[in-house]
Amino acid sequence: MRSEEYGLAGKLDEQEIARRLAKAGMRPGESRDKAALFAASLRGLAELGEPALSEPYMAFVPGRIELLGKHTDYAGGRSVLAAVERGFCITAAARRDATIRVVDASSGQKATFEFGPDLMPTVGHWSNYPMTVARRLARNFDGPLRGADIALRSDLPPAAGMSSSSAMMIAIFKVLAHVNRLDQRAVYRQHLAAPADLAAYLATIENGQSFGALAGDRGVGTFGGSEDHTAICCCQPGRLHVFSFCPVRLEQVIELPADYILAIASSGVLAEKTGEAMAKYNRASRLVSALLELWNAHTGRDDRCLADAASGAIDAPEQLRRIVAGNPHPTFDAAALLRRFEQFLGESERIIPAACAALARGDIDSFGRLADQSQNMAEELLRNQAPQTVHLARAARQCGAAAASAFGAGFGGSVWAMVKADHADAFVSAWADDYRREYPAQARRGCFFVSGAGTGLIELGPDELVD
Repeated sequence: MRSEEYGLAGKLDEQEIARRLAKAGMRPGESRDKAALFAASLRGLAELGEPALSEPYMAFVPGRIELLGKHTDYAGGRSVLAAVERGFCITAAARRDATIRVVDASSGQKATFEFGPDLMPTVGHWSNYPMTVARRLARNFDGPLRGADIALRSDLPPAAGMSSSSAMMIAIFKVLAHVNRLDQRAVYRQHLAAPADLAAYLATIENGQSFGALAGDRGVGTFGGSEDHTAICCCQPGRLHVFSFCPVRLEQVIELPADYILAIASSGVLAEKTGEAMAKYNRASRLVSALLELWNAHTGRDDRCLADAASGAIDAPEQLRRIVAGNPHPTFDAAALLRRFEQFLGESERIIPAACAALARGDIDSFGRLADQSQNMAEELLRNQAPQTVHLARAARQCGAAAASAFGAGFGGSVWAMVKADHADAFVSAWADDYRREYPAQARRGCFFVSGAGTGLIELGPDELVD
């Protein structure tokens, strides 16, 4: 089958795709790069060998950068977020049956399964993500559901703390929702019409929780929040967004200073949410659950999240410290619980408000010092840093970054640095050279690149479907 049959020729040629992406807010160089990835994705779709029922559905689903807000979202705290200018270029065609076929257009790897509520994906294999999405939708939306042929092509580093797994799941969701017209169903309109609500629901597909009347299931095995999904669905180009969570609320939008850009270093230490890494990631979440459990048990309250507990009274933080110190928890010692609480409270309630105020008034030096404090608390209290991310954050500042910090789940991942746009290339070169000298093996697996504060999810069309 020729790729032209999937709309690559004519109005959806690479030039037109680039134009649409640029119109949505993507920088010109990035839009041309993504157009080439869409062309490759369309070729991968054609190679699946089935005739198209309609023009392909196309969407760009970015990863995200967490500037501040380390492990705060599932505790109801704040995060400062931006979309990254890398992500998944997805193309898909509706099928008449319930088969779902997904192909990675870069590697040629394929996954084929039936749309149904009893799917049993293999944890640790990439097919876990699309199968988990399909299983949850089959459980939440009644009636026969149509499958799809789906091709993905990504320039987002995998397992690098930029939410590649969440981006893939959102991409699969958007396809299956589109080909089944889920947004026309009453349950969708009632629960998922607002972008923030949709983002929160997408997070529950991943963590397995219920969302209102939409019952949860096993998820993919991680106990995370909705920060990633909110950034991917809701961020706007050129802006940093301050969200709080449980529920999702947009608190503030701040322009990224016009003469600055974000440099990103993927450390090459994979932040995979499987095996031992998943256990470490989930421990940070379980510590929050334990704190809330102790608080509610000893105060008689029924707070839903740690942020509610910490703001429930003027002396709530000190009261919680006394409860933790005086009442042993069956799983975690008091020192670990108190470290977790101090990191959450300092990050969400002190550093983020002060950093956003500094950035809004153009005080870049203060913003940089507050980002340093966030990094230090991650190392000393949250204890989720690898030596490589610690080094990258320090080295970024030594190379002249105005601000820098690690981001993502931790135990590997990436570091962002805010640098002058006209010096970005020289900065990235010096930063990468330093890392190669210190950690040559990891540097070979990592990558360095520049990104603006990108645009969230972009749907390119079409609107028509086959009945």
